Amino acid sequence: MPTKRSFTEKVHALARAIPKGRVATYQGLARQLNNSRAVRAVGNALNKSPGMCLERSRRVLCHRVVRSDGRVGGFASGTKAKTKLLEREGVVVKKGKVDLKKFGWR
Repeated sequence: MPTKRSFTEKVHALARAIPKGRVATYQGLARQLNNSRAVRAVGNALNKSPGMCLERSRRVLCHRVVRSDGRVGGFASGTKAKTKLLEREGVVVKKGKVDLKKFGWR
């Protein structure tokens, strides 16, 4: 019998699925979890997981999740580090924003 995954585990699984060079929004992930009102909970699930963003074995690529208006948003290591990671993957960040039409996922 399969075990039921927690909300946080579901968020992490979705974040891991975001391809290199693409971004998703907190709102988009909440919608994929069939709970469009859980935007803040998605952010908390990504933020409150010690080491998850840097863990190598089951890496959650939380730097690939941005705000619904395209702004880079928060990041444990700071927005400059998040921007640098995104740009390293080919995502263009102009004036702190990502073009979601060009780089958005799902």
